[in-house]
Amino acid sequence: MPTHPHSSLHLRGALVAIDPITTLPTVILFQYNPTTLTRSLEVKHGEGGGIEALRVYGAPKEVIKLDAELDATDGLEWADPNVVANGLHSQLAALELLVYPKASAVIANAALLAAGAMEIVPPPGPLILFVWGPKRVLPVQVTELSITEDGYDAMLNPIRAKVSLGLTVLSYNDLPSGHAGNALFLANQIAKEVLAKGALVSALGSLAIGT
Repeated sequence: MPTHPHSSLHLRGALVAIDPITTLPTVILFQYNPTTLTRSLEVKHGEGGGIEALRVYGAPKEVIKLDAELDATDGLEWADPNVVANGLHSQLAALELLVYPKASAVIANAALLAAGAMEIVPPPGPLILFVWGPKRVLPVQVTELSITEDGYDAMLNPIRAKVSLGLTVLSYNDLPSGHAGNALFLANQIAKEVLAKGALVSALGSLAIGT
């Protein structure tokens, strides 16, 4: 099958989890970019009348929802040893681990409890980035993860699956000053402001033409 001449330019979306201790990233590329992505923003306005109603208290709460499809067909055709042995288990495991604490932390906390520790502090999770092209790299928290497996090989390894993701964007309202995610969200907002100026210039030009 011929390859489209610009196919190599098509970027793939991804989730990147950065370990808080080692700072090593785990990159989970979307096998196929979702065709639709839903974003909702809940604005934090002031309460009451007068000037208070016009105040905006911090960044809005943004929720992103998308469906991603996984298919082991290509890996099986190319005889990828991991796909042949495990089907989609590895890809699904990488996604699922975004919402698990590390097993080592669970074992360590169990040992502390057994030793009589009075308080156990939950370990910090990774910094998760939603990457959707160079203009949208956002710190997020995975709030929903639903997996529908649709097809298995002879060893009952899943070979087709649909993953529904719900992501809440973490802003400077949520992350402390000095945190990498705080700075990244602020950089995204500044980029929005620059892009919006471009739209304003275009709109003003259109108005001038119509007069």
